[in-house]
Amino acid sequence: MGVQLGDIVPKQKVELDELRGRTIAIDAMNALYQFLSIIRQRDGTPLKDSQERVTSHLSGLFYRTANLIEIGIKPVYVFDGEPPALKSGTIENRRTIRAEAARAYKSALKEGDMVEARKQAQRAVKMTADMIGQSQSLLDNMGVAWVQAPGEGEAQAARLVQKGDAWAAGSQDFDSLLFGAKLLVRNVAITGRRKMPGKSVYVEVSPEVMDLDKLLEDLEITREQLVAMGVLMGTDFNKGVKGIGPKTALKLIREHKSLEKVISETGAQFEVDPLEVEKIFLEPNVTDDYVVKHANPDPEGIKDMLCEEHDFSESRVQSGIDKLSKGVSEQAQKSLENWFG
Repeated sequence: MGVQLGDIVPKQKVELDELRGRTIAIDAMNALYQFLSIIRQRDGTPLKDSQERVTSHLSGLFYRTANLIEIGIKPVYVFDGEPPALKSGTIENRRTIRAEAARAYKSALKEGDMVEARKQAQRAVKMTADMIGQSQSLLDNMGVAWVQAPGEGEAQAARLVQKGDAWAAGSQDFDSLLFGAKLLVRNVAITGRRKMPGKSVYVEVSPEVMDLDKLLEDLEITREQLVAMGVLMGTDFNKGVKGIGPKTALKLIREHKSLEKVISETGAQFEVDPLEVEKIFLEPNVTDDYVVKHANPDPEGIKDMLCEEHDFSESRVQSGIDKLSKGVSEQAQKSLENWFG
């Protein structure tokens, strides 16, 4: 879920074409969960191969990434490492939610309620180590760069942006801003027509760019104070203070200036040490020991994995390969023109 800052963060809607030539450090786990949640049959069943292995994540990763590269966007996928100890509560809560949703899914199927079945199936999404390994192998075959974070993927993505190895972080959550990413792009992996949760309504989803400096300027706070707001509202590492949303958190921080003073002067209670949560964002577990390496796609490797191993349509996969090859070729040509220009 991440920190719920949506109501106060200024967003600039853009078209994907406007991101041409940009390198975006995409939160891989966030994107894969999106693919697993959205790419499903009418009754909520995920895509599967002939051996009943789930392939929704591979389908979304391959076709969406091919589209991005054809446009001229350079994705770098950043994978989570070891989560902070304070995240254990959130992880356990998510397990409980998935288990409840799985039971509700079976019940809805039995009753023939396909709308409810699909809704519950999306809530029951589960990521496995095999899925992560498959995704990384597919990216290798596609020639797409990926980075293994030592801790939170969003923190590492923010680090790539800070070092200039990416133009922006890409995630549905706002945590990248708290981790210090200068720019955040939402809806990179899921643009297009999308059904609103719990409603029979479809909306057009477009990329949105958020600028950390503009956010801080508009709110008249520092990044440290933004993090303090997040801790007061609740993060993946703490529940926050009951009744405190973005507006109240902003008011408290403007009045008291720091998280420590808010706690001492209001008596706010937390289930964990809030200063330790603050430290996760301000001193994240990241590394500078990584290589962002783009390569040419391996068409045979892609076909072997998707078509031979997982029963994908060869014609559709070839179409994706053509997009990849076109995008890589155009980017290489542009690099040559810049070099000799």
